[in-house]
Amino acid sequence: MSISTPAQENRHAPHYLGDASAETLGEGNRKARLAILLSGRGSNMLSLVQATQTGILKDLAEVAVVFSNKPEAPGLELAAAQGCPVASLPSQGRKREAFDAEAAVLLQQYQPDFVVLAGYMRILSPAFIQPFAGRILNIHPADTHQHQGLHAYEWAFDNKLTETKITVHLVDEGLDTGPILAQESVDLRGAETLAEVERRGLAVEHQLYAQTLAELIKTKQNVMSSAAETSRSEN
Repeated sequence: MSISTPAQENRHAPHYLGDASAETLGEGNRKARLAILLSGRGSNMLSLVQATQTGILKDLAEVAVVFSNKPEAPGLELAAAQGCPVASLPSQGRKREAFDAEAAVLLQQYQPDFVVLAGYMRILSPAFIQPFAGRILNIHPADTHQHQGLHAYEWAFDNKLTETKITVHLVDEGLDTGPILAQESVDLRGAETLAEVERRGLAVEHQLYAQTLAELIKTKQNVMSSAAETSRSEN
């Protein structure tokens, strides 16, 4: 284990929200704490970090930790360079449930309000999902009703789609089956290479993920603020 700490279209409302930390998230509108998980280069992570520094998440969220199941993942170095706390726990050779249970315990030390999957290349087991139920987000480069799992851009390119969708959804115990929070279309007309399909898709991913998180945090803050106000008035 390694830990260091250097510093819309077809849009749907969330189907459910987790309770952990909810009692304080609305009070004073404190910033939501994000645990961002990755396995590779971390382009979505970087866009989210920048959104918390200078963009749409600036007054709404802070990065509690960037975590990887691969200690050598380039994204960890990028995150550290941005001043984010980073942590890693190697998953190679580990049984999924045992690794996920240990990873969940590690991440709970950072007290995240949301766990944000950003190129985290693992199917999560109940041992990980249950401690953060309703608070895990994923971004998937396809309509989850049409394509689940890996290689979504390849699927769109091989099938010569003129349009695909980027989906942000909550994570449940199925494969890309959780409630959809937001979707946005990607125009693929004229995209003659897989690299061009990916380039267009990532541009939408980077914008949509931060925007969806911002809306989710605002919704949760408003709900908790209203509940606190009701409680005060009843007392």
